[in-house]
Amino acid sequence: MIRTLAYTLIIIIGLAVSPWLVDHTGYLYIAFGDYELETSLVFALFSIIIFYSLLQLAEWVIVAVLNLLIKQSWIPSRWRKNTARRYTLTGALALAEEDWPAAEKAMLKGAGNGEIPTLNWLAAARAAQHQNKHVERDEYLDKAATKSNIKQVIITTKVRYLMQQGELDSARGVLDSMPSSKMNKPSVLKLALELYTEQKDWQAIKLLLPSLQKSKAIAKSDVEDLTIETNQKLLQHTLQANDMAELDKVWHWLSRSERKQPELVALYSKGLCKYQRKPEALKLLSKALKAQPNQAIFSVIPDVTNAEDKDIRKQLVSLLEIYDSNAAYHQCLALLKVQEKLISDAIEHWKRVNHIKPTQFSLGQQAKAHEQVGEQAQAISCYRKALLAS
Repeated sequence: MIRTLAYTLIIIIGLAVSPWLVDHTGYLYIAFGDYELETSLVFALFSIIIFYSLLQLAEWVIVAVLNLLIKQSWIPSRWRKNTARRYTLTGALALAEEDWPAAEKAMLKGAGNGEIPTLNWLAAARAAQHQNKHVERDEYLDKAATKSNIKQVIITTKVRYLMQQGELDSARGVLDSMPSSKMNKPSVLKLALELYTEQKDWQAIKLLLPSLQKSKAIAKSDVEDLTIETNQKLLQHTLQANDMAELDKVWHWLSRSERKQPELVALYSKGLCKYQRKPEALKLLSKALKAQPNQAIFSVIPDVTNAEDKDIRKQLVSLLEIYDSNAAYHQCLALLKVQEKLISDAIEHWKRVNHIKPTQFSLGQQAKAHEQVGEQAQAISCYRKALLAS
C-alpha cells in the first residue's frame, strides 16, 4: 500500500514538473581542450541517467558470466561429492545388514571425496575387523587419524579390536600410550577396567578405583563391590606367590576401614600364619572377634589355631549367647573341639550346625564324629542325609 502511494506521488510530481521543464530546459556548455559541447540541462540529466543504467547493466552481465564460469568449474567436484555421499549411504546400509565386505568396499569408495572421510575410515575399519583383516583395519585407523584430531577415539577403537582378537598385551600397550589427561573420561575408564579385569591386573584396578568413583563411570554400589573384590584378589595373589613382603605391602595399602573388613582380616591372618607369624594372626583375629565377626572370621580360625591356643577358644566360648543361632560359629567350635580330640563336644556343635543350616560338609563331619565314638547308627543316618543334601 505504501509503495503504491509512493509511485502515485512520483507520477503526480512528474506531471506537475514536466510542463515547467519543457519551458525551462536550461543550457549546458562544456569545453575540454579542442572539444566543445552545448546541450540543454534536461538532455544532459537524461543522458547521465541512461549512461549509469547501461553501466549498471554491464556490471550485472559481467558478474553473471563470471558466476556461471565458476559454477561450471565446480560441477565435477560436486558430482564427486554426490557420488561419495551415495557410496557412504550404501556402506551404512551394508553395516546395518552386517554385510561386511560390501560395507568395507563402499566406505572406501566414499572416503576420498566424502564430507566426513574420518567416519568412512572408521566404518571401513569396523568392517575389516569383522572379516579378521587386521592389517587393513590398522591401515584404515591410521588414515582416520590423519584426517582430524581424534587420537583418543582411534586409540580406544584399536584397544577394543585388539581385545576382541584376544591380544590383551598389545591392547594394554596401545591404551598406555594414551595421554593421562584423556584417561579421566568415563568411557575410557570403563574400557580400562574391562581390559585390566581380563588381564587380572588387580593392582591396576586398585589404582583405577578412585577415578572410577570420581567420574561416576560405574554405579557407587558397583565401585564398592569392585573394591572388596580387588582387595581380596590382591591378598589371595600374595598368598599364592609366597611373597611375605608383598603381603605386608598390600595390607598397608588398604585404608583403615578396609583393614577392619572381616574377609580381608581372614585372608591376612591366613597369610601371617603361612609365613610363621602366628601370634600376629591370633591378635588380629582376637580384635575381629571383639568387633563384628562373620562367617569369614569363624571359618579361618580353625585353619590358624591348634589345640594349644587356649585364649582364643575362651573368647569364642564367651560369645555363645550372642552367636548361638549362627551356623558358622558352631562349625568353628566343632572343628576346634576336634583339634582337642573332644569328639563328644564336637558332635553337639555339629548337631547345632545341622539344625540351623545343614550342608553336605557338616553332615559328613558329624557322621565321622559318630564313627569315632562308635555310634554307627547315627553315623549312617548322617551319611544318608549328606547324600540327599548333595
